[in-house]
Amino acid sequence: MAALAGLAFASPAFARCEDWVPQPKPQNAGRDIVGQDLDQIIERGYIEFAAYEDFSPWSYEEAGKPAGVDIEIGRLIAADLGVEPRFRLVAAGENLDADLRNNVWKGPVIGGRVSNVMLHVPYDSAYTCRVEQVVFTGQYAAEQIAIAYREEAYPEDPPVPAYFRIDTVAVENDSITDFYLTSFAGGQLAQGVRRYPTYADAMAALGAGETMAAMGPLAQLEAGAGEGIAIHQPPLAGFAVSRWTIGVGVHMRYRALGYAVDDAIRAGLEDGRIAAIFERYGLSHLPPER
Repeated sequence: MAALAGLAFASPAFARCEDWVPQPKPQNAGRDIVGQDLDQIIERGYIEFAAYEDFSPWSYEEAGKPAGVDIEIGRLIAADLGVEPRFRLVAAGENLDADLRNNVWKGPVIGGRVSNVMLHVPYDSAYTCRVEQVVFTGQYAAEQIAIAYREEAYPEDPPVPAYFRIDTVAVENDSITDFYLTSFAGGQLAQGVRRYPTYADAMAALGAGETMAAMGPLAQLEAGAGEGIAIHQPPLAGFAVSRWTIGVGVHMRYRALGYAVDDAIRAGLEDGRIAAIFERYGLSHLPPER
């Protein structure tokens, strides 16, 4: 979510890339650049994906193996390319720039390597002008900020942010929902905010009755919702980016790979395979805004 926060407060672009002036940057090459193009991937028989660790329901480890919606998306792509999927679960950096640099086009300063494709990359047309080393493609879903609540606490009207002047609401610490609620209306909602290490923890607290509501990305709320918990998506005044598109990132040198990945995802959207993945995880599939 720190990566997304970097997009949430960006200035709007009236014409895509119209005013962008390229800035000095490191050389467009990683130390392990060999073996990354589509032909070499097909020849060696596998494709490697970078996915975020401990990011349920999107990507996480279960019984020693990668699991989650993003992992299934990677398997779908690999199946369409006719190769084996391999996954690296990586820690989130301080922002999206760092994640793309470390996992797509250059690699970390110490150890590690780049992957062929990075999953769960938020898409923003203005941002793509600034990060020229990465092709942003394969949009497979949208995500949206929502509010989960205890039905017994709100038997008539679902809560909206203004309710949290008095009522308690769980959020992930230092997330965009945390920033939004603590700054909204001059900080009038801050006293109702209860912070937890992750959205999973926030939803567990809601289920245990520690708070009346929880606010965060829809999929993460749905993943933690239990009996007596409802979720809705009210209008959010002053929220710069309350809905965003999720896709993948590929090194700019490997356009053919980017096209092949995009074709695989497009086919999965059209024939319902991607919607079925979300359904298996008990999640709503919000179509991407292409």
